[in-house]
Amino acid sequence: MDNHTAAKRIREAKSCTFLTGAGVSTPSGIPDYRSLQGVYQGIQQPEYLLSHTCMVDEPETFYRFVQHLYHPDAQPNVIHQKIAALEETRPVWTVSQNIDGLHKKAGSQHCIDFHGSLYRCYCRKCGENIPWETYLTDWLHAGCGGQIRPDIVLYEEGFADAQIEAAIAAVAQAELLVVVGTSLQVYPFAGLIQYQQTPSVLVINQTPIAGIATDQVLARGEDVFALI
Repeated sequence: MDNHTAAKRIREAKSCTFLTGAGVSTPSGIPDYRSLQGVYQGIQQPEYLLSHTCMVDEPETFYRFVQHLYHPDAQPNVIHQKIAALEETRPVWTVSQNIDGLHKKAGSQHCIDFHGSLYRCYCRKCGENIPWETYLTDWLHAGCGGQIRPDIVLYEEGFADAQIEAAIAAVAQAELLVVVGTSLQVYPFAGLIQYQQTPSVLVINQTPIAGIATDQVLARGEDVFALI
């Protein structure tokens, strides 16, 4: 399938749900931290650095690493913008692995941050919500001395039932499910595709996804969305 055909299918779908991953945000200058050019490069045991254990046992190490994930000056690109615009014309939902907040920055209202957001932070000790700008200056809460953390799902942590149920509902209602910029290797996010009620699944990715019956477009997502 070529880019024009993929864009036409998205334009004509009566309802659409997007499953988005890191490839959606790389055009905005946010590195894919699982790629060779990502912030994981050269760092041993990257999963540990984003784990609950690291946060608790080595809070300074955790904090230093998480600071690299923030890109507050990044702006939504054409993919975020076109998805937000589609919401104005039909039922459209987005379920994103990304923790960068760019879908909502672009104006998407029906967006589920499946893995949370770096731009929501709170104190683990007292529960107070803390501005992310404050977190980037110090990981200790001035009010109670507790540890501040971003509201993201770390390795070893579970997902809230309500979050999973909302994502399943978004997938199930779609006439067309569009997977953009993710290899669908991380669960439970990857398992959401099984809740699609129709056979219409379109994958827009630079590498193919094995074992899933879909129409695939091996292209940069921004090339397809520029045609919508």
